[in-house]
Amino acid sequence: MLLISTLDTKARETMYLRRRIEDAGVKVLLMDLSMGASSTTPCEIPPEKVAQSAGWSIREIRRSNERSVITAAMIQGAIRIAVELFQKGELGGVAGLGGSTGSLMAGDVMRALPFGLPKVVISSTAALPGLASRYIDTGDLMLFHSVVEIAGLSPLLKNVLDRAAAAICGMSRIPPVTPEQMRDQKQRLVAMSMFGPCERCAYELRVRLEKAGYSVIGFSAAGVCDRAMEDMIGQGYFIGVVDLAPGGVGEELLGGMRAAGPHRLEAAGRMGLPQVIAPGGVNLMSPLKSRYKPDYHERRKYDLDKLRTFLRLSPEELIQVARAFADKLNRSRGPIKFLIPTKGWASFDRGGGAVYDPKEDGFFCTELKRRLKPEVEVIEVDANIEDDAFVEALYRAFVSFFPAADV
Repeated sequence: MLLISTLDTKARETMYLRRRIEDAGVKVLLMDLSMGASSTTPCEIPPEKVAQSAGWSIREIRRSNERSVITAAMIQGAIRIAVELFQKGELGGVAGLGGSTGSLMAGDVMRALPFGLPKVVISSTAALPGLASRYIDTGDLMLFHSVVEIAGLSPLLKNVLDRAAAAICGMSRIPPVTPEQMRDQKQRLVAMSMFGPCERCAYELRVRLEKAGYSVIGFSAAGVCDRAMEDMIGQGYFIGVVDLAPGGVGEELLGGMRAAGPHRLEAAGRMGLPQVIAPGGVNLMSPLKSRYKPDYHERRKYDLDKLRTFLRLSPEELIQVARAFADKLNRSRGPIKFLIPTKGWASFDRGGGAVYDPKEDGFFCTELKRRLKPEVEVIEVDANIEDDAFVEALYRAFVSFFPAADV
């Protein structure tokens, strides 16, 4: 078990947690990310080693006034050490504790480690607005809110640390699910992006693929989970991708709530995986209402619920998004089939609906076809994205990438 802390400020609390974990029979490697005064508390991975792993000396770290720079350096060094420990088979889990900075640093280290490895951050600032999502981001880590400050071994804090120790020790008994294990077990994992406006399509397609022997792993395309999907694709978990809801590409360009980062729609191509892509929700965006531009109030829209409103993209924006798609897909090393439903790209995107406009959708389609390399196959299907005919087309497109025996 790797325990991450800052011993210059939290030595007593950290050593208490260490003892509780070791009492459960779990060996602990203590990593100290202190950037201030040196601590006399012994640890297996001192700040000097962490800094050295990042190409710095601890003296340089302590002399610097650039807090963000040295924090990034210590995180980089800690990640390198943690990943090396995992690759050597010496890491069964990770725990960390701290306030804002400690939680951020521990979370960054944990997210660099594979899915399924137990990870717990004990944080006194977990409930602060905006910080919980930053600590977790795309990681499968548990955020344990201490409520009380991690300062002094009060009975309340001891209770928090006792429970956290029990949690991480319990989780450490479950081995992580690695890409190598999936391949050894001949698991045919397929990544699928999905979101509410194409939920029926995702469900029906998943059922069909599972009957054919595939294991479909869904990711909600709300900006965070589809970024996590990109990470896991890059780690080698999947044999193929069905990207039903890649709207995070456009939302990233246009500043929407589902923005999925600059590298959305790139990992599968980099890995050379077969991809079936549909434009679920690509003609829509969901900007924060507090950031509406003047013309947004005049746009055609669909209120999904009281918190989320989808605005239709303009022709110019559709062309801009199509260019981004083409640029990403043209770099792919694997086969791609891009299926376009001609009767709407969402469940509510149908004839008579407020956002339905296949003529304007054509701006995206025309620009995409014009810019894509010939190897990318574009298939138009006379259906809405939720219709059975489109589900059938998606299924046939995906299984065509694999031997007949797999169907």
